[in-house]
Amino acid sequence: MTWLISFVNILFWFLDMAIFLRVLFSWIRPSPYNPVVAFIHDITDPILEPIRRVVPPMGMFDFTPMVAWVLLEVIRRILVSSLTNLLY
Repeated sequence: MTWLISFVNILFWFLDMAIFLRVLFSWIRPSPYNPVVAFIHDITDPILEPIRRVVPPMGMFDFTPMVAWVLLEVIRRILVSSLTNLLY
């Protein structure tokens, strides 16, 4: 069962890094036709778009990635805690 906890941690780390890359891409503006950019957008859109409907933009700043990081961390901790309690 520890492999499942490791998998959850790796999955959430991967999502965090994808959101971080999305933020970097918004600053450097690579071609949207680049397969890596399209892949990152495909992964992060289902996470960021629902949050964007709730969190209003603050001028030029988009706080959606920060809200997503906090929510993902809360979900990760709940999952890991639940899995740990199942083990012991």
